[in-house]
Amino acid sequence: ARSLDKLYNFADCSGLHLIFALNALRRNPNNSWNSSNALSLLKYSASKKYNISWELGNEPNNYRTLIGRSVNGSQLGKDYIQLRSLLQLIRTYSRANLYGPNIGRPRKNVIALLEGFMKVAGSTVDAVTWQHYYIDGRVAKVTDFLKTRLLDTLSDQIRKIQKVVNTYTPGKKIWLEGVGTTSAGGMNNLSDSYAAGFLWLNTLGLLASQGIDVVVRHSFLDHGHNHLVDQNFNPLPDYWLSLLYKRLIGPKVLAIHVAGLQRKPRPGRVIRDKLRIYAHCTSYHNHNYVRGSITLYIINLHRSRKKIKLAGTLRDKIVHQYLLQPYGKDGLHSKSVQLNGQPLAMVDDGTLPELKPRPLRAGRTLVIPPLTMSFYVVKNVNALACRYR
Repeated sequence: ARSLDKLYNFADCSGLHLIFALNALRRNPNNSWNSSNALSLLKYSASKKYNISWELGNEPNNYRTLIGRSVNGSQLGKDYIQLRSLLQLIRTYSRANLYGPNIGRPRKNVIALLEGFMKVAGSTVDAVTWQHYYIDGRVAKVTDFLKTRLLDTLSDQIRKIQKVVNTYTPGKKIWLEGVGTTSAGGMNNLSDSYAAGFLWLNTLGLLASQGIDVVVRHSFLDHGHNHLVDQNFNPLPDYWLSLLYKRLIGPKVLAIHVAGLQRKPRPGRVIRDKLRIYAHCTSYHNHNYVRGSITLYIINLHRSRKKIKLAGTLRDKIVHQYLLQPYGKDGLHSKSVQLNGQPLAMVDDGTLPELKPRPLRAGRTLVIPPLTMSFYVVKNVNALACRYR
């Protein structure tokens, strides 16, 4: 109870919503879920009037390894129906959201598990969840984060999940509910470094373009090395990247055409774009920009600078640049970043620094330095798609 109190209070005072994953490894002799412990926890949290959403288990495809007993998709579906019934018995949670099954990487056996689950309980969950890790944590090195082949593995997984979900419950929301650069809790000095941001920002852009609007990050603190803050609560590079994303990027995704990037592949040759450009309406919550503004975010994996000219109605607009680069002598391994040449650090324990843009005059070519991530707000475009929510 004390652990739940701490967790809920942290989420509540941070303005976050808590999704609590109940333990699915407590099983009855017939392999059904033993819900007695969960019921006690539900009753306790209801007595405190905690506003919580729920989930059952984590990566059920690994249960055989964990407890020597596998749980197939249809049994897991029955367990979720049982949990939904429990929630409906408790007035506080009769309309609470339920998410799952939080499967691992969609290989053949995992897809079979998801199909069994969707047949039985697809309509029971409010969103279907899965997890993705890019690299085997035991073999990661800094150059792995620059491989376009690696960045592109997520696209294939999205298609596999969408195919199963849309077969059984067309239009059901899909969430990526666990993402990290590497499995096994990440790698020290790698998955908490500047270089890991290339995968993180590409993940956000790719998922948004595929209509997946919720990404849950592993992890904020303590477990492994996929952190957003260090043990002294100092923000790590992915924290600053996430903060800029939240400040500048709205939920509405825009189609983008980049002349010179859309080359036609020759037979037997796969084009791996090392310059990745995404576009959204600028966040409506950012009062520095009027509605109708557009934000581009750009990943440059080239070891040389690239130049981009804005065309059409974007050509004569003032642009605000937010360029993130590693700070200090560690380069891609750095755990500190600079924004437009200024190192980013907390002002004090409770105060974030001002994230100052660098204004670029209208018509200026955007110069993207090598191995960088950047955001460009094109001001006052008055884009029709971005004027209204």
